Amino acid sequence: MSIQIRRDKCVGCGRCVEACPGNLIKPDQEGKAAIRHIRDCWGCTSCVKECRADAIFYYLGADMGGRGSTLTVSDKGDLNIWKIEDPQGKVQILEVSKKTANQY
Repeated sequence: MSIQIRRDKCVGCGRCVEACPGNLIKPDQEGKAAIRHIRDCWGCTSCVKECRADAIFYYLGADMGGRGSTLTVSDKGDLNIWKIEDPQGKVQILEVSKKTANQY
């Protein structure tokens, strides 16, 4: 499990830097997000949830049953819209209410 950062989409806002609990994401020389040690990524997806530029995605490797799919999230009012895209381009969308997501 790991994240990948698309530098071409990064706007340098720093939201991911602030969100990373492992302090693994730092701005590079151009002010764009860069991960220091990908092997240390916890896979918490905090940075993915904070990125408004779709520059960070979570890679769902074969070891997790994802077979190379990627996961991104966008914000739509009271919903988080999770998008899973497989290597062939098939997309699945999951809408999760922010208000009830953590209720047990």
